[in-house]
Amino acid sequence: MLNNPAPSPSPTVTAAPGHPVGVSNDEFRAAMSRLAAGVVLVTAQEPPLDPDDPAAPLGEDVGMTATAFLSVSLDPPLVLVSLRAGARMDDLLEEQPLWAVSVLSESQRHIAGRFAMKGRISDRLLFEDIAYVRGEVTGAPLVGGALATLECRTEQRVTAGDHTLVIGRVLTARVPSADGGPLLYFRGRYRQLR
Repeated sequence: MLNNPAPSPSPTVTAAPGHPVGVSNDEFRAAMSRLAAGVVLVTAQEPPLDPDDPAAPLGEDVGMTATAFLSVSLDPPLVLVSLRAGARMDDLLEEQPLWAVSVLSESQRHIAGRFAMKGRISDRLLFEDIAYVRGEVTGAPLVGGALATLECRTEQRVTAGDHTLVIGRVLTARVPSADGGPLLYFRGRYRQLR
């Protein structure tokens, strides 16, 4: 007969500042900063000011740098992007179901930084000197030189803490550029593969 040792006690979970149980914001950020992530530019075009008037001009293009982007399903083809609740892109994608993603290359760090700035200038000026084409389905900007581009239609929005998870069905997927490696985000900085 084997002697089974007494089970070890469960670890004690202590409250961290700002949280009833769990880690502090700083501890969580530090741990997650060790996860390398690809960098994408999420774009959409504001809907017309008067949706009942087909001649009404469209609103401006909007763009946002994201690192929380991933493939969800192959059949049907679905992707997910995480948006800070109340951010301009979150508000826009609540009313505009069509959006696009450009997977940025290592040479496009300046684009990622430009669209990640807080208190930034208008999106119209941010797009001003960036080469892009309009998506054939979404009308959203697709960045020239991106490693891949996807056009999507929102299938589902899920509130998760202080973010909204937007799940989109991929309507088009292109690989316009095979040059260069991916732009990565690791430990709070943009990086490239070595």
